Amino acid sequence: MKILKFGGSSVATPARIQSVIDIVKPLLATDVAVVFSAFGGVTDSLITMSTLALQGNLEYKTKLNEMEKRHLEAVRELINIQRQSGILAQVKFMVNELEDVLHGVYLVKERTPRTLDYVMSFGERLSAYIIAEAFKDRGHAAEFLDARKVIRTDSHFGYAKVDFEVTNKLIGEYFKHHPEVQIITGFVATSEGGETTTLGRSGSDYTAAIFAGALRATDLEIWTDVDGMMTADPRKVKKAFTVPQMSYEEAMELSHFGAKVIFPATMQPAMVNKIPIWIKNTFNPTFEGTVIHAESKNGKMIKGISSMNGVSLLSLQGSGLLGVVGASMRLFATLARENVNVILISQASSEHSICFAVENASAARAKAAIEKEFQYEIRNEEIDEMPCDNDLSIVAVVGDGMKHSPGTSGRMFSALGKNGVNVVAIAQGSSERNISAVIPQVDAAKALNALHEAFFLSDRKVLNVFLVGTGLIGKALVAMVNEQFAKLAKENRLEVNVVAVANSRKMLFNEDGLPLTTAIDSLVKEGEDMSMQAFYDKMLSLNLPNSIFVDCTSSPDVTAFYEAILSANISIVTPNKKANSSSMEDYRRLKATAFQRGAKFLYETNVGAGLPVINTMNDLLLSGDKVLRIEAVLSGTLNYIFSSFEAGRKFSDVVKEAKAKGYTEPDPRDDLNGMDVARKILILSREAGLDMELSDIVVENLVPATCQGDISIDEFMTRLEKHDADFEALRKQAADKNEKLRYMAVLDGGVVKIQLGSVEGKHPFYSLSGSDNIILLTTERYHDRPMVIRGPGAGAEVTAAGVFADVIRIGHYAK
Repeated sequence: MKILKFGGSSVATPARIQSVIDIVKPLLATDVAVVFSAFGGVTDSLITMSTLALQGNLEYKTKLNEMEKRHLEAVRELINIQRQSGILAQVKFMVNELEDVLHGVYLVKERTPRTLDYVMSFGERLSAYIIAEAFKDRGHAAEFLDARKVIRTDSHFGYAKVDFEVTNKLIGEYFKHHPEVQIITGFVATSEGGETTTLGRSGSDYTAAIFAGALRATDLEIWTDVDGMMTADPRKVKKAFTVPQMSYEEAMELSHFGAKVIFPATMQPAMVNKIPIWIKNTFNPTFEGTVIHAESKNGKMIKGISSMNGVSLLSLQGSGLLGVVGASMRLFATLARENVNVILISQASSEHSICFAVENASAARAKAAIEKEFQYEIRNEEIDEMPCDNDLSIVAVVGDGMKHSPGTSGRMFSALGKNGVNVVAIAQGSSERNISAVIPQVDAAKALNALHEAFFLSDRKVLNVFLVGTGLIGKALVAMVNEQFAKLAKENRLEVNVVAVANSRKMLFNEDGLPLTTAIDSLVKEGEDMSMQAFYDKMLSLNLPNSIFVDCTSSPDVTAFYEAILSANISIVTPNKKANSSSMEDYRRLKATAFQRGAKFLYETNVGAGLPVINTMNDLLLSGDKVLRIEAVLSGTLNYIFSSFEAGRKFSDVVKEAKAKGYTEPDPRDDLNGMDVARKILILSREAGLDMELSDIVVENLVPATCQGDISIDEFMTRLEKHDADFEALRKQAADKNEKLRYMAVLDGGVVKIQLGSVEGKHPFYSLSGSDNIILLTTERYHDRPMVIRGPGAGAEVTAAGVFADVIRIGHYAK
C-alpha cells in the first residue's frame, strides 16, 4: 500500500489537478490512496471570510461568491459536460451549507474554535470531492472519502489530538470494504462527540501519515512545490540544494525550526511503523526528491540549516537563583499555565540565569506572568527585573553526523563571527543533533548564507563586492574580475559577486550580482542618484555575508564612511590614501575598529600600486624585525618624468607627454607638488610603527612659485615652459657627475624628507625607468644589504591588480 498526499499548490488550478492525475495514474493498478489539501489559498480565504463575518462585514459574501465560482469552474474544466450537473449541484450544496454557517457568525458576532474548524473543513471537502469525480470521469475506479468518517480525535479544536486506537481500527475496516482508490480529505477529522475538528495547519500531511500508519503502507509520498527537503530555505539561500535522504529525527529538528516542507507531526505515525517518507515535487515529478527514514546513511555531518523568526528571549537571573531548588520548576510551570510554548532553553553552569526563547506574540504575557510568580524575590532584589529582547531569530544546524564530531560548533560560530553576526544565546541538546543560536532577526538571511557556505560549500566562497569609483582603476578592476571569474571559481573556489557600482553621480545595485560586461554602462543608464549615505544605507540593508567595500576613488567624502563600514563588519579594500594619511588619531581608530569587529582593512595599493610593499613590511615586523631606514621612489608619474627627461628634451614637454599617456593626475600639479609621495611615505612610516602626521614631513614642491595658485591647467602648462631652463640646469648638473635626477622620499632616524636629488650609477635608483617604483628597506636583519622592492608603481591596470589581489586575500581569510 502506498499513500500519496498533494498540497494546495499542487492542486491550485484545473491544469495542476490534471498534472496530479497524470502522476497518480501509473500507480492505480497497485494499492494506493491519495490525500488532498484544499485548492491553493482556499483555507486562508475561509479564515478571512469568517473574520469578516465576525466583524459584521458583508464583504464575506463577495469572497464566498469568488470561492464558489472558482470551484464551479474547476468542475466545468475537469468533468465531462454530461456528468457535470449532479457534481455542480453537490458543490453548490456544500457552499450553501458554508454560507449558512457564515451567516450565523455574522448574526451572533461569535466565532468559536469549533465553528472555525467547521468553516475551514470545507476547503478539503470541496477539493477532494471534485478531484475524486475527475478521476472517475477519466474511467478510474476512485471514491471520495471524507476523513471525518474514520479519524477520531479529542475536542481540542484547531489542533486536535488523534485517538489512534479507534482511528486505526476504523480505517482498517473501511478499506476492507472499499477496494476503490480512495481520494481522501486532508486536515479534517471528527471528535468523540461527532463534531468536525482539524489537525492543525498543514495537517493534510498528518492525515496522510495517519492512513499510512493504519494501513502499514510501504511508502508515504508528500508531493509539494519544491524538490524535497533542502539544505536551507531556497528563498533566503540561493545556493540551497536538495538533501537526498535524512533520518526522521533530522527531519523533525528541521521542521521544528522553520522548514515548512513537512509537518512535524507527520513523522510520528511513520516513525512508529518505520514507513519511508518521500518528499517530491509536483512541478518536477521525475526528480527523485528526499527520502526520510529510520537511519541517516550518507555520512554528511550536517543535513540542513533552518531558521525561525519572530522570537523573543527572556532571562530569569539574579543571585537568588544560585543553589535554589525548584526555581526552574516554578518558571516553567508558570509558562505552562499561560500556554506559552518554550522554543529554546539555555542555562549557564553558574546557575545565575536561565534564558528561554518564546514567540514574540507570547513574550509580554510570559514576562508579566513570571514577574508575578517571582514578585517577592524581585522586590527583595534576589532576582532582577526580567529583560526581554524582541525581534530575534533562531538559526539551527541539524545533522546526525554531528554526534561525536569535534569542530562543528567551532565552524558554526566562526562563520557567524566572521560575518559580524552577534550570538545572543546558544543551545545544544545531548543528542548532539542540533546546535541552535539566537541572533538578531535582521541578520537571519546573512547567517543562513554564511552557515550554508561553511557547511555545504566549504570549498567555495562568494564575495559580495560593493564598488565605489568607476574611473580608470574601477573599470580595470571590473574587467579583471570578469576575465578571471571562471579561473577563480575553478582554481580558488571563489566567486566575486559585484553587487553594486557607483560613481559620483549614480549608483546601481543588484543583490544577485551585476553583469560584469555591462555593469558600468548600466550604471549610467539605469542608476539612481548617488550619495555616499544612500549607498552605505543600501549596502547595510542588504546585509550580505562576505561583503567587501572597494573604494577606487580619491575622495575624502568616501573615506569618511570607513569607520562605519568597518563597524558593520564589512571589509574594505582601497587604493585611496586619504584615510590612512589623515590624522594619526583617525588612522589608529580605523585600525582598531577593523581589529575589534573582525573585518579586514586592506590598502596595499596605497603605496606602490600593485607592489607588495605594506604586506612585506608587516611580515617583517610580525617576525620581530625592525625598520631602520626607508628610501623610496614612490611616484610612478614623477619617475616617468625624470627618467624621460634627457638632453635635448624640455621639461614641460615631458610633463605634457606624461599627462597625455594618463600617468599624471588630471592636474599634473597634484603630482609635482609631492603631496602624493608624502602621503605614501607617511603611511609606510606609520606601518613601521612611527607616530607621525603629514605636517611632520618636509616636502620639496616641484611646482614653481609662478605656477602655483588659482590658475587653469592650460595656464599652468604655459607658465611651466618658462621654467624649462631651471629644470635643465638641474639635469645638466646631475649629468656632469654621471648621475640621474630622482624624486626620493627618505625615512631615517624618525625623520622624513622628500626632495629631488641625484644618484650615482651604483645606486639602485639609477637604473629606474618608465613608471617604476622602488623601495629600499633597511632593517635589523636586512642591514648591510637592504631589501629591494621594485616594479610598476603607476597605471590603472597595476593598481587594479593590487586591489583585486586584496579582494582575493579577504576571500581566503573568509574560508
